[in-house]
Amino acid sequence: MISASAGLSSFTADWINPFGVIFVRLLKLIAIPLVLFSIITGVASLSDAKKLGRMGGRTIGMYLATTAVAVAVGLVLANVINPGKKITDNDRLHNRIKYEVWAKDNGVVIRDNKCESCKPRNAELVRDIRNLEPETDEAVVSKIEAANKFKESGPLQVIVDFIPENIIGALGNMGQMLQVIFFALMFGLALISIKPEAAKPAIDFCSSTNEAFLKLVEMVMQAAPFFIFALTAGVFSQMAGDSLDTLLELFKGLGIYMTTVILGLLVMIFAFYPLLLKQIQKKKFKYKKLFQDLSPAQFLAFSSSSSAAALPVTMECVTENMKVSKSVADFVLPIGATMNMNGTSLYQAVATVFLAQMHGIDLEFSQYLMIVVTATLASVGSAAVPSAGLVMLVMVLSAIGLNPAWIGILFPVDRILDMSRTVVNVTGDATVSAAIDHWEKD
Repeated sequence: MISASAGLSSFTADWINPFGVIFVRLLKLIAIPLVLFSIITGVASLSDAKKLGRMGGRTIGMYLATTAVAVAVGLVLANVINPGKKITDNDRLHNRIKYEVWAKDNGVVIRDNKCESCKPRNAELVRDIRNLEPETDEAVVSKIEAANKFKESGPLQVIVDFIPENIIGALGNMGQMLQVIFFALMFGLALISIKPEAAKPAIDFCSSTNEAFLKLVEMVMQAAPFFIFALTAGVFSQMAGDSLDTLLELFKGLGIYMTTVILGLLVMIFAFYPLLLKQIQKKKFKYKKLFQDLSPAQFLAFSSSSSAAALPVTMECVTENMKVSKSVADFVLPIGATMNMNGTSLYQAVATVFLAQMHGIDLEFSQYLMIVVTATLASVGSAAVPSAGLVMLVMVLSAIGLNPAWIGILFPVDRILDMSRTVVNVTGDATVSAAIDHWEKD
């Protein structure tokens, strides 16, 4: 606000924004190895599921299914409310120009060229788009080849692209995160399929490495207030320049985005989870009692923004209040605190669509499918610590060719959303544990 009104956008870009760039680089540095080792460790820890029989399969299946529903709810609400389209067409066109410049500099192929919702009305802006710096012949050729390859690919090419040819190459490319997730799942399954004494060194290594990366997240987040200020100031300065009106438009869009996310979280807490549990428990289910039983865990989750911090209270609420057997709670809830991030996944879906809309990008069906798959599987690798969803959002944005630095736009309202989505995560853990317990008793 001060930068825009005082004409200090150049100063902000030169002396404050670089610290925000450092923050994004640190998040990207952590994201891939965190997902890799977290998924391997999580799958390898399911060796007990072999003893517990069908409980393990049901638990993983329920967590992935509820996460996919959360992502779908987020996508539907984002496309119905269209929070990113609430700012002026002129501002969206400016954002689109900057996106095309970024895409050109980073070798991202832009599949959407229509941008019907932000057709230019200003001849000068049209000239700005057409007069972007020309690309080198090599860049043009590579992008044409990539575009033609995508256009000519068969219906199963999406599945083929899940399989990495070279895991080292996939680890070095944020756009290949699905290949990293596939490798992690397969490696984890391989570890629980071999003799325990042979698997133990690899599991111990992955577990300790995962702990180290979780510690890295914690270290980075300790400096997050400063980095977030720098990144937010830099991104807003680049988008609004010295125009206070443009900045106010951004804040208006953020308000609608925040409302969309909270609406989606409320749908999950007060509609989806109760209906799911009612279908499973039938006459035993009581709507009001569900929230009375879980309220201590939900309040702690809201205040701490951490599923892991709320885990002991969640286990107490589930076993003492909801009467779930301790054996089921001890198995299901720790897995949920690691891999069941429904609120986080919903927020990532809304955030991705919001950022695309405000930059004049009309996402294609394949990109929506990529959001569902990436956000669902990324929830397995989300750390149960405050703001870890930001690390995963960087991954989701990169997977569909959007600028990960745009997360800076979301920071002004992220804290309250982080607290709210953690409540959804904890409520989802408790719901799944109650469902599994009901099935095990039948």
